[in-house]
Amino acid sequence: QCTDGYEWDPVRQRCKDIDECEIVPDACKGGMKCVNHYGGYLCLPRTAQIIVNEREEAAAESTSGRNNVIRRTPADPQRAPPNPTHQIQCAAGYEQSDHNVCQDIDECATGTHNCRADQVCVNLRGSFSCQCPPGYQKRGDQCVDIDECTLPPYCHHRCVNTPGSYYCQCNAGFQLASNNHTCVDINECDANNPCAQQCYNILGSFICQCNPGFELSSDRINCEDTDECRTSSYICQYQCVNEPGKFSCVCPEGYQVVGGRTCQDINECETTNECREDEICWNYHGGFRCYPRNPCQEPYVLTSENRCVCPVSNAICRELPYSVVYKYMSIRSDRTVPSDIFQIQATTIYPNTINTFRIKSGNENGEFYLRQTSAVSAMLVLVKSLSGPREHIVDLEMLTVNSLNYRTSSVLRLTIIVGPYAF
Repeated sequence: QCTDGYEWDPVRQRCKDIDECEIVPDACKGGMKCVNHYGGYLCLPRTAQIIVNEREEAAAESTSGRNNVIRRTPADPQRAPPNPTHQIQCAAGYEQSDHNVCQDIDECATGTHNCRADQVCVNLRGSFSCQCPPGYQKRGDQCVDIDECTLPPYCHHRCVNTPGSYYCQCNAGFQLASNNHTCVDINECDANNPCAQQCYNILGSFICQCNPGFELSSDRINCEDTDECRTSSYICQYQCVNEPGKFSCVCPEGYQVVGGRTCQDINECETTNECREDEICWNYHGGFRCYPRNPCQEPYVLTSENRCVCPVSNAICRELPYSVVYKYMSIRSDRTVPSDIFQIQATTIYPNTINTFRIKSGNENGEFYLRQTSAVSAMLVLVKSLSGPREHIVDLEMLTVNSLNYRTSSVLRLTIIVGPYAF
């Protein structure tokens, strides 16, 4: 460790002088010039000239000239004789040492600081600083208490502020951990099990539960046999069957029990069905239906799966939609309305054409509404709730016209199968 005015040189493994004139901005005031000196620096008139004697090993580092300082070694025959009575001038906050160098004044140790009684003096190089003790902050010239409770996350549950500090408290059912900040749960079930059958520890407390077929009595500790099916109409998605000490859920035909209570549709098209080779199987919520693989009716012919086209060579086709596409979908009974259920979109886009969409048939009771979403698409919206089992066939037409009075139309025949239940 080096003394004031020196720093460690890791290359030479020794302390070297700090050139304050280089690192201290505007070190000298009033037009004075800064002259570096071992362990400090001097502020002299700019016309002054000083001769400094140095060791032989330092002669190679300082040759001459800067700020009119002439540095000479003992080997220099023109060196000036030493002046042991020469007094150096030190900057504010420094004083002359016994070795005729400037050293820092520790105002905190000498008591020459002006810090308040509630402040802590911290010595700095050439000065000092008045700081507040831990737990306090400076506000003007005074130290005021820091309310640590307003600076989370000090405490897990509750924080109690004290002058210069704070401490933590825990809610009922918790105790303070060894770090005095975190609250850990007290396990009442391990300490003294109060429950008749099952005890479950929860954060800050505990709860008692009963074995299947029993329910908690009014004291929330003991257990009594109960009819689970009478406790709630929502215990099973479809139907609850009470049994001694337990219950079971059943589902209607076309569904299977999943998770003990929920009913899930059985996909008969993937298991067993009665559809013929020339039919396709379509599964819906609660059942399935068979539809012909070739749904086309004269004069339409099948061109691809579920797509029928009326040949332009047939004169009858001039008054009919060019194509009819068959689509199928399934929805649950009593679905929430309004609800977007199906999107229709042009498969081929021609330049300079205008497409309009409408419900051509199948909406006599106003259950649906067709909302155009772009120049080439529209959304079928269910606006009235439908109850099943029921089948709706809705024809959605897209009419295309251009500036040359060319006009054509396509129909999407949508079969909507409404399941018998809302699940």
